[in-house]
Amino acid sequence: MKVTIVYWSGTGNTEAMANAVAEGASGAGAEVEILPVSAAGADVLTSDAILFGCPAMGSEELEEGEFEPFFASVESGLAGKKIGLFGSYDWGDGEWMRTWQERAMADGAVMIADGVTANNTPDEAALAECRALGEKAAK
Repeated sequence: MKVTIVYWSGTGNTEAMANAVAEGASGAGAEVEILPVSAAGADVLTSDAILFGCPAMGSEELEEGEFEPFFASVESGLAGKKIGLFGSYDWGDGEWMRTWQERAMADGAVMIADGVTANNTPDEAALAECRALGEKAAK
């Protein structure tokens, strides 16, 4: 089982979440590849499960310089793929995650769980949710 984690992080919060997701997936026996979005390509679609991490930016949107263009470039290949979403936010109520999840489901992606969010720096509860997301991806 190959799990690929692709993330963008400006403050390190979403990166910490990505590392916790990777811990959960590798602990459950998966082969894990963790990539900042700048190093990711369309080959991520060959993985058995893909976990995407991006914080809320602007008015609760995906980061638009690197992450949004990457996600849009792989979106057409998400139909039938097992995916999970995670990210941090500083304001609002997590609307960006609900919108992102609806978008992925409209693309035909198979959500392995609801998106995992953390308000600012992920606390131990959020990191535990991230590890659980990784474990689910590995099954």
